[in-house]
Amino acid sequence: MNKRTAWIGIGIAAAAVITVAAVVVGLWSGIGDSEITLAGWGAMALGVLLTLALGIGLMSLMFISSRRGYDEPGSGVDRR
Repeated sequence: MNKRTAWIGIGIAAAAVITVAAVVVGLWSGIGDSEITLAGWGAMALGVLLTLALGIGLMSLMFISSRRGYDEPGSGVDRR
């Protein structure tokens, strides 16, 4: 991949992030006078932490599996 293609990809990704952020801000401000309770914030924090733990755990398993050779075919496997 050359530099121009990389910059185009970065520009498209940045434009997508800005667009999504603008839509979220517009929707959030259009909700009106609603507030998130303490239980809501706690549930959101717990959800974020569990999602991060799951993602980190699965990525760790992937790297361990790759480094220890668990992804390689066995010695007696017929490769067709």
